[in-house]
Amino acid sequence: MRGMETGKTIIRHKVFTEIARLAYEGGDYAKALEELPYKICPGDPDDAGAYKGTLMFERAVVGERLRLAMGLPTRKLGVHNNISDGVEESVIAEKYYEPPLINVIKFACNKCPDNVVTITDGCQACLEHPCMEFCPKKAISKKANGKAQIDQSRCIRCAKCVSECQFHAIIHQKRPCKTHCGVDCIGTDEHGRAHIDYSKCTSCGQCLANCPFGAIADKSQIFQTIMAIKSDVPVYVALAPAFVGQFGPDAIPEKMEAAFKRLGFAGVYEVAIGADLCVQEEASDFLAEVPSKYSFMVTSCCPSWSNMVKKFFPEMAQNISVALTPMVITARLIKEQHPGCKVVFVGPCDAKKLEASRRHVRSDVDFVLTFEEVLGMFTAKGVDKERIPMSEAKPLNQASTDARKFAVTGGVAQAVVNAIHKTDPDREVKVVSATGLKECRKLLMLAKAGKYNGYLIEGMACPGGCVAGAGTLARIDKSAKEVEIFASRADFSCATETEYADYLPLVEAAGKNYNEVSTD
Repeated sequence: MRGMETGKTIIRHKVFTEIARLAYEGGDYAKALEELPYKICPGDPDDAGAYKGTLMFERAVVGERLRLAMGLPTRKLGVHNNISDGVEESVIAEKYYEPPLINVIKFACNKCPDNVVTITDGCQACLEHPCMEFCPKKAISKKANGKAQIDQSRCIRCAKCVSECQFHAIIHQKRPCKTHCGVDCIGTDEHGRAHIDYSKCTSCGQCLANCPFGAIADKSQIFQTIMAIKSDVPVYVALAPAFVGQFGPDAIPEKMEAAFKRLGFAGVYEVAIGADLCVQEEASDFLAEVPSKYSFMVTSCCPSWSNMVKKFFPEMAQNISVALTPMVITARLIKEQHPGCKVVFVGPCDAKKLEASRRHVRSDVDFVLTFEEVLGMFTAKGVDKERIPMSEAKPLNQASTDARKFAVTGGVAQAVVNAIHKTDPDREVKVVSATGLKECRKLLMLAKAGKYNGYLIEGMACPGGCVAGAGTLARIDKSAKEVEIFASRADFSCATETEYADYLPLVEAAGKNYNEVSTD
């Protein structure tokens, strides 16, 4: 429900805002953390909560969210420690994410029905009863009043009755977090709550985005980023292409640098400039290695997608492009131009948080924040994009149309194809892409069977591309259109025309080492 203000998004926004305000204002961090649940959820503890249960319950959930927003782990169920326990570990400017990144707040989990077919009160006790006739296991019978009932011990959840009921009175209930997990890593613990198998999880964050109870949350570096801003070291923003339209209609691209400077950042670079260099590297590799060395090439930009390849199709790990991701390329470029600075990647993606914590990337990307977390910073500092005068507006760093389209499905592969045709106009480049990890897995199964030999294969973990990342704020369809419009305004179309081409040799040398040895 991106783009809508719901109870879940309100709570998340308040948590990020208060943690940002705490970091900016300073003081007794432990005491402030203990007081924040009462500030966020004011009133008598026995009162009904604004969203679910009592205020006491909501404060407990907020307490866990505050810990995660500080980069701390959740507390063990049934252990009544203080919210601020361990806070001294987070009051440093260089704390990296510690696994797990994605967490289930156990007592907030609703124990949602998981794969259950249910007959609702909408049953009209019709004479025909197609639900009974089409049930292959004869699990449906009539009650005395003529309405249908299901014997759950016999039901195989085939859902034929669901499609045959003309009144739509039969529903197939599935756990939302599990339904949206493309790698089947969410199960049920002994108490009926959601449980994540981290050996399968690729940290795409789609479970977080789709849990309607807000019981799944990620860790943040918002506090540590602000602590770095308050130090003497300049901190630059590497802004992902999906940023367009995320912060409201007044946050036009030309105002973004002025807005981020009001938060204390030293400047802003488009990650699309790194995408231009990434495209050239991937195009070069494809021309040199497919099909002579590898039967196909897999794009490397989405860390959740490439992580899935390594976990579920390890024999295909060698097919992943060795190009650095646009985030890392841009960070290295920034640090080349501003020695001694720090870099924060601001984007839509949870998986980027773990990519940045890899030991081969830590020196490049110091922090990762989602758009949702940055919105909390804007609110804490009272930054009103509408009031930023146009005299302060200026274009962002120049990037190509193709690079800015990295944020939407198919954008990466098309950019590589366009770059290849600049070098070899007659070269036929076959492309196939998938979006959402469920579809990505199907794609790789076909590739494994030899269906895509000679192809460039693009995968994106989030359905719709980066614009659908777990940390986005705007409606996905609207964001995709905004990205297309912004991309069309670029001064040049193809990545090969970038003004940052001088940095390509540095990127090529680093990329070979980075992707060949970095599996941590």
